[in-house]
Amino acid sequence: MEILRLPVEGYEEVYKATDPRAGLTAFIAVHDTTLGPALGGCRMWHYTREEDAITDALRLSRGMTYKSAVARTGLGGGKAVIVGDPKTEKTPELFKAMGRFVHTLAGRYTTAEDVGTNEKNMMAVRSTTPFVSGLPRAEGGSGDPSPYTALGVYEGLCASVEAAFGSDDVSNKTVAIQGIGNVGYGLGKLLRDAGAKLLITDVNEAKLARVADELGATVVAPNDIYGVEADVFAPCALGAILNDRTIPQLKCKVVAGGANNQLAEDRHGEELVRRGVLYAPDFVINTHIHGDHVGGNINVSVEFAPSGYDETASLVRVKNIRRAIADIVRTSREQEIPTSQAALVLAEQILTDARKAKA
Repeated sequence: MEILRLPVEGYEEVYKATDPRAGLTAFIAVHDTTLGPALGGCRMWHYTREEDAITDALRLSRGMTYKSAVARTGLGGGKAVIVGDPKTEKTPELFKAMGRFVHTLAGRYTTAEDVGTNEKNMMAVRSTTPFVSGLPRAEGGSGDPSPYTALGVYEGLCASVEAAFGSDDVSNKTVAIQGIGNVGYGLGKLLRDAGAKLLITDVNEAKLARVADELGATVVAPNDIYGVEADVFAPCALGAILNDRTIPQLKCKVVAGGANNQLAEDRHGEELVRRGVLYAPDFVINTHIHGDHVGGNINVSVEFAPSGYDETASLVRVKNIRRAIADIVRTSREQEIPTSQAALVLAEQILTDARKAKA
């Protein structure tokens, strides 16, 4: 295996690893370990350019730093990405090689499942490094974090609805969910049970039809989801979907979903404010799709407790996301700044206080 360190300003460590025998090309970015060792999921995606993979690793690791800070997990922010098609290029050898790559950081970064990876893959990683979390319950881990991510998104969505409409009751609200993967599907079930009307979309048409039937949801074409009449837009797929093209289409009052890095640029948070849309900052509401969402991140982080994983403790901490969103909305209104900026202010203050305490 060849490992190359990449100098990136503002990041503690960034590496590229290649192992032709295992078919591995991967990147690990460690953004900040002020609060503790970095934690972040291992994403596998069919990137067309390595530059896109690096960009994903950098953006997502930075997001993990802020997620961990706001969620007060006592951990830092990192991210791993594997270049490859998760449907056709997964092998045990590839993930064993990934484990060896993770191991070279000697515990400064711990990985977990993410988009394109699962518990089985993490068990293969575990065979070559102990620095992996989100393992199956039978192995003493927390299992699939996506139900906790979905719960965290739901709690944050309800807090956002209360801030925008004066009540957290979603039984009379229409929610448009973009992406019905593990998190979007889990969110849909929680909203259905609460009586919300659902509009859903996904690129997987077969799965979309199946989930629509189960949840009693209305199917919307992927490109039409932004402009539907809805109270809440819940992005639960890939990032950068709030941009110059999509924001003008929105007819909702709230954006609250599980996708990472929803704002294409920071200025889009200001644009949402101008249009009267309350945005629940993604790194607060979703702490990963899997290893990276707030609920998922909190759940995985509880594995690090001296007594081991405790589901009750995890559920209590995930439900605190509602309070975090309420605090951010209040700060946003008091300081007259976008919620996206208010969340960053909160996270940066936590990091600054921690650095001062260490000095």
